[in-house]
Amino acid sequence: MERRTLIKSLMAAPLLSGLAAAGSAGAAPSTGELLRPARLRRGMTVGLVTPASNAWEDEDIRFAIDVVKSLGFKVKEGANLYQRTQYLAGPDAARAEDFNRMFADPEVDAVFCLRGGYGTPRILPMLDYATIRQNPKILLGYSDITALLNAIHERCGLITFHGPIAAQNFTDYTLEEFSKVLVRGEFPVRLGEAPPFEGSPGRVERRNRVTRFRGGSARGRLIGGNLTLMCSLLGTPFEPDFRDKILFLEDVGEAPYRIDRMLTQLWLAGKLDEVNGIVFGKFTDAETSGNTFSVEHVLRERSAGLEVPVVRGLMIGHVDDQTVVPVGAMAELDGDSGALILQEPVVS
Repeated sequence: MERRTLIKSLMAAPLLSGLAAAGSAGAAPSTGELLRPARLRRGMTVGLVTPASNAWEDEDIRFAIDVVKSLGFKVKEGANLYQRTQYLAGPDAARAEDFNRMFADPEVDAVFCLRGGYGTPRILPMLDYATIRQNPKILLGYSDITALLNAIHERCGLITFHGPIAAQNFTDYTLEEFSKVLVRGEFPVRLGEAPPFEGSPGRVERRNRVTRFRGGSARGRLIGGNLTLMCSLLGTPFEPDFRDKILFLEDVGEAPYRIDRMLTQLWLAGKLDEVNGIVFGKFTDAETSGNTFSVEHVLRERSAGLEVPVVRGLMIGHVDDQTVVPVGAMAELDGDSGALILQEPVVS
C-alpha cells in the first residue's frame, strides 16, 4: 500500500496518547557529543525489528532473517516481530517496546529494520532515548525509518544510518556501500556514486546520471532521508536542526505536484535557507501522467533561489543499488563534480 493511502487511512484513527509526554525523562536533546557505534564484524548479533509496517507474509520475515545471516551475522528477533495490525506491525507500544529492548540488550550489537512502510512517527514519544544514548549501536533502515534516524540523532547525538532494510536482497553495489561504511569504516570516501556501467559502443547509461543544479562546495553534517517523513517532523519535538547541514532527500510513488508541495513546505518553514547544501537522491515511480511538470523541473525550480550547492541523482532511496548515508556525520558536497564525500569516521 502506498504511503499517501496509509496517511489518509490514519486520519480517522486516534492520535498517539503519548505525544504530550514527548519531553519526558530520557528525551533530553543531545548534549553535542557525537556518538559513533561499533563497526560491524562477522559473528555479531543483529536485532531485527519492525517499527513501522510489517512484511505481508511470515515467509518474507524469514527471508529477511536469511539475508542478515548471509551477511555473516546472528539474528535476534524482536518479541513482536510477526505482529500485524492492518498497516502497522502491531500496536504502537509493542513496536516501541521491541525497539527499546534491542538497545538495552547487551547481546545485541546492531539494530536493523525489517522494512519501512508507515508508523515510526507514532512511536517517537515512546522511545527510551536515555538508554539509546547509553548503548550506542548501528541503526539501519530507510523510507519510514527516516523519522527514527533523525529523531535519535537529534536527541542522542548518535550517528544513525540511512541504508538498506533487511527484507531486500543486497546487490553487489549495495553490499560494497554497506561494507565500506559499516564494516571497514572508510573515510574520506564518496557516497552514492553511480554503479559502473559496461555497454557496447553507442550505448550510455541514462538512469544513474548525476544532475548538477548548482555548483560550489560546502561542508556540513548530514540529515535527511525520505522527503515525506522529513516534512512530517516539522513543528514536532523531534524536528531535526537544519542549520548548516547537508540535507539529503528521496521519495517513492509521489507525483511531481506532491514533491513540489513538500519542498515548498520546507522552503516556507525556512529550512531550505538554513542548510549548506542539498542532495536529491532518487524519486522513483513518480506519477507523471497528465498535464504535469517533470520531477527534474520541480527539484530544479524549488532549489533555484538557494545559494548553496545542489545535486540530484546519487544512489539514495528506493532503488536496488543503494548507498548508506550516515545521519549526523560530517560530509562535503561538491556541486561541480556531483560528489558527496564522507569526511570523518562514523563507526568505532
